[in-house]
Formats: sequence, structure tokens, C-alpha cells
Amino acid sequence: MKKTVISIIAIYLMCSCHNKPDYDATGIFEATTVTVAAETNGKITAFDIDEGDQVQAGMSVAVIDTALLVLQQKQIQYRQSSTESSSPDVAAQAASLRSEIAHQQRECERIGRLLADGAATQKQSDDASATLATLRARLEALLSTLNKNKSSIADNAIALQYQKEQIDEQISKSIIKAPVTGTVLAKFAEAGEYASMGRPLFKIANLSDIYLRSYFTANQLADIKIGQKVTVIADFGGDEQYEYPGYITWIAQESEFTPKSIQTKDTRANLVYAVKIAVKNDGRLKLGQYGEVRL
Repeated sequence: MKKTVISIIAIYLMCSCHNKPDYDATGIFEATTVTVAAETNGKITAFDIDEGDQVQAGMSVAVIDTALLVLQQKQIQYRQSSTESSSPDVAAQAASLRSEIAHQQRECERIGRLLADGAATQKQSDDASATLATLRARLEALLSTLNKNKSSIADNAIALQYQKEQIDEQISKSIIKAPVTGTVLAKFAEAGEYASMGRPLFKIANLSDIYLRSYFTANQLADIKIGQKVTVIADFGGDEQYEYPGYITWIAQESEFTPKSIQTKDTRANLVYAVKIAVKNDGRLKLGQYGEVRL
């Protein structure tokens, strides 16, 4: 009887040890994805990528028709050139009046000498001075008008330059480039379709550097910190598992209810803290795949 009891206890302990989980948390593999949208309106003339393709940051992957933008650009360039050429030549237009003023200045000096010798009257001197003052007033008014016109034309030319730069920017944005190096996860449009501003075109993610979003209970928080190295176990179904080195990059500041798809070491825990663990992907890991963490 005593041997039977001991055997039962031994079997129970073995089963308990066998059922004890060999991990501290579980989660799902994720990656930072970028959804690229159109920034201009127009027909997609080229879209040379497919789902699963590898692209490099800055690589041109699509082109939106720029024919109308190019015509607008040429129109603005013509208006800008015409506006700048209409700017008045202040020196040339004032030259004649300056010459008259110089001549009248000499006339005033001549009459002044005659007046001193008694060969001219005071009225002649006053009339010459008045004429000189009138000419100077005319020159001042002319210069003011010409400078205002020149300033206004310059402002218009600058405004046209800004319009041209806006068109240039729109043309530049019509060439869609990959924002990061990664894999095309989804493609939302095809060549020949019409793209409107803000319409998603494709989604991309760097699958070389992914992370496991795992969940830890409040009791486990004391055992983890940012930068800590851990072991990530990828589950491929059955007994096929692979271990990867990882390190903690982020710990949530607030708890949340345990997601239905997540198991915790303490099955009684209702609230958990999300944690991101960076993992270097060797090509086997897939987004949405189940994984475990061992501290």
C-alpha cells in the first residue's frame, strides 16, 4: 500500500514538472510597416513591383502621369520670364530728366552771375530756380513710381517662382519611391488606374529586423528591463522550434487585458504589460507567427 502511494506521488510530480511551461511569456511576431500613399492626382503610368519583392530605400517603384503638371510648369516659366522682362529700367527712364536738371542747374548759376553783375533781374533768377525745383520734384515722383513698379513686378516674379517650385515639388512627388528598405507586403493599385491624393498604393516592411510583441504579468515586471537580452523561441508547429537571441526594446507603461490569442505563465492573470523584443530574422520568421520568450 505504501509503495503504491509513493508511486502515485512520483507520477504526479513527474506530470507536474512536464506540464510546467518552459517559457515566461508568449506573443506574436510583428514588424514596423509603412503604407505609401499617392501625393498627387493622376493616372498611374508605371508600377513595377509585386507583393514579396525586395526594394531599397529611395528606389523608384511607381510613376503618376505628370503631363498636366509639365504644361503648368512651362506656363509659369513663360509668365515669369515675361514679368521679369517688363521691369522698368529706372536709370534709363530718369536719364532725360536728370539731363534737364543738370542743364537747369547751370542756367541758374549763369543767371546768378548775371544778377550779381546787374545784367539780369531778380524775376529771371526766381523763375530759373522755380523751374529747377519743378524738375527735381518731377524726378523724385518719377523715381518713386518706377521703384514701386519695379518692386511690384519683382514681387510678382517671386510669387511665380514659388508657384513653379510647387509644381516642381508635385512633379517630384509623382515619382513614388520606397521610403525604407524592405519587402512589399501588399499592393493596392495597378498601372493604368487613377491615383488620387492620399490613396494607399502599397505597404512595405523591413522583415530583417522584426520584433515579438509579448505580454508579461505585473509580477514579472521586476525581472525585465529595456536592453535586457532574452531567448525568443519561434514555434513552427509540432515539435519544430527554433531559438533566437533577442533584447527588450520597449515596455508598456500601462496594463491591458490579456489578448485572447495570448497565453501567460500565470493563467490567473487578467492584466498584462506589452513588451517589444527585437529579433534578427534569418528568413524563417513570418509576421503573425506565434513565439515564446524565455528570460
